[in-house]
Amino acid sequence: PAKNIFWILLQYASSQFWFIISVQLQLQQSQLPIIGDFEMSKKRGLSLDEKREKMLQIFYDSQGFFLLKELEKSGPKKGVISQSVKDVIQSLVDDDLVFKDKIGTSVYFWSLPSCAGNQLRTIYRKLDTDLQNNNKRHTELVEQCKALKKGREESDAREEALNELKSIEQKHKELKEELMQYADNDPATIEAMKKAIEVAHSAANRWTDNIFTLRQWCSNNFPQAKEQLDQLYNEVGITDDFDYLELPAVVPLAVTEGEL
Repeated sequence: PAKNIFWILLQYASSQFWFIISVQLQLQQSQLPIIGDFEMSKKRGLSLDEKREKMLQIFYDSQGFFLLKELEKSGPKKGVISQSVKDVIQSLVDDDLVFKDKIGTSVYFWSLPSCAGNQLRTIYRKLDTDLQNNNKRHTELVEQCKALKKGREESDAREEALNELKSIEQKHKELKEELMQYADNDPATIEAMKKAIEVAHSAANRWTDNIFTLRQWCSNNFPQAKEQLDQLYNEVGITDDFDYLELPAVVPLAVTEGEL
């Protein structure tokens, strides 16, 4: 019996030993990809400018023509994920660094080192021309400023003239504000109001005539609904005293001798 117990304990210890070994191996194997993923996540992604350089390098190396799907396959080889290839290529097209054209049903993209060089030279010439024009304009403004300063040197006469100008401007402002108070009596304003009244009067009578025409048409076509129509007219304000408008006679204002 003692021998059997010893044998059982030995088998149990052996099984526990191999169990522990297998667990440790599994843990090590499971940690390897985790560590790898962690290290990969620590890598910095490419910026937009870096992606543009990588995609341009694809064109320059091959000097060929590409479909978008071909670029999406080539991009990851340069570190540019396929999902961002389309946006990167479009930004290069917008800057005239990559050209595209539709041939049949397909759109092809291409770019040559010489094209980029020509584009940069064109930009350089434009900027250089703008710089020269701005320098010329600056020189002209400096000369104009010097010319305007002549005769405007500080002096007692100039100070007196400036004070007088300031006083006149203040007086002009006060008179303008006073004039605004009499704007309602301005002959031009009154004349404009008269014309507006005439237009409004003509429009009101025109619509009055339209209403009379409509009432006559309703009476001729729906004689059995006379009571309902009369009730409807009263509800909307078309009563028996509804009629055309007459403009009152305009009486000119009396002018006293003091106002003459």
